[in-house]
Amino acid sequence: MTDSTEAPPFDGLKVIDCASFVAGPAAATILSDFGAEVIKIEPLEGDPYRTLLPGETYPWELDSRNKQSVAIDLKHPEGLAVLYRLVRQADVFVTNFPLGARKRLKIDHDTLAPVNPRLIYASLTAYGETGPEAEKTGFDSTAYWARSGLMDLVKPEHSSPPSRSVIAMGDHPTAVALYAAIATALYRRERTGRGGLVSSSLIANGLWANSVLTQAALAGISIPDRQPRTHNPNPLSNVYRCRDDRWLNLAVLNDRQYPVLCRLLGHEALIDDPRYVSQAARHANNIALIAVFDEAFLTRKRDEWCQLFERDGITHAPISTVHDLPHDAQLLASGVIVPFADGSGMTVSSPIGLGAAARVAPVPAPTKVGQHTEAVLLGSGYSIEEIASLRRLGVLAG
Repeated sequence: MTDSTEAPPFDGLKVIDCASFVAGPAAATILSDFGAEVIKIEPLEGDPYRTLLPGETYPWELDSRNKQSVAIDLKHPEGLAVLYRLVRQADVFVTNFPLGARKRLKIDHDTLAPVNPRLIYASLTAYGETGPEAEKTGFDSTAYWARSGLMDLVKPEHSSPPSRSVIAMGDHPTAVALYAAIATALYRRERTGRGGLVSSSLIANGLWANSVLTQAALAGISIPDRQPRTHNPNPLSNVYRCRDDRWLNLAVLNDRQYPVLCRLLGHEALIDDPRYVSQAARHANNIALIAVFDEAFLTRKRDEWCQLFERDGITHAPISTVHDLPHDAQLLASGVIVPFADGSGMTVSSPIGLGAAARVAPVPAPTKVGQHTEAVLLGSGYSIEEIASLRRLGVLAG
């Protein structure tokens, strides 16, 4: 089921998601959003992502939509043989297993490339494919956020403890990068007929997210300590509390909007005040101007300010809570939040648009471990008797 009459661009593409948790599997999810058939390989006990939050399944529902669950014991020779058969018929293989574990399980790139020379092998690591820490495990909180410097930089002020990231906050941007690597390799395969290894890492994406200030450090620039919001060097790019205790993010980055903002805030006298007439002057007198703005913003509710700013072209945004998002009309209208095909709820769409290209209406994630094992193996050429035999050997679940 799709939202367009045009065929999904990855219709007929077969993807094996042999990964766990978030960044690797989420790259396969994006492929599935555009029509790819994704086979989710799980251990017999299930992907640990299913039980990441005891009693809650919503992370699994987000990143495993559209997928078919096949549960295999890859440590068993017969289980590995099942995977190899699937690999021979696949276009893309996605994994984020530690590099050493891949070699032990015989699912590393050098092993799978001869099985299928057209295979795109998509590798996701914490710290990269080479170097002294290539074998090191990590999550987005450690590799993407902590190691990249972001945790230190986004804290409210220099004396604050490092800011804590929220679940999968770096994983999903990293998944987009891995998806881009896969799409690039598929284009290359169209021209050369060859598959190959593509990769991305949490640390590379964390540094890319922090690349402006990292570039400053590389250039030998001294980066000032982060100041509290009351000492923000640019009062026009700051956060302000409104009368209803909701917060608003103001982002006025040019002098043309300054007079308009002053009139809306009820402080026309500030327009020609020599302390604030230019960006340099406002920076020099930032504390005093922020104090004036703080009092002004407390005179109206946040949504009232938003309506005024929207009318007069002042760049801003309400600072939403996560509970605001399911009711955000723009997110719904623009297709950022979309319904599951069976009407069972809503989910967050992947952040890529292809114009008229059809996007698959999301199908709920598999509820049972190995839910599609039999159907997938029958489709790959196994008989019912062979599948039953593999089950008796303890190779398959579901």
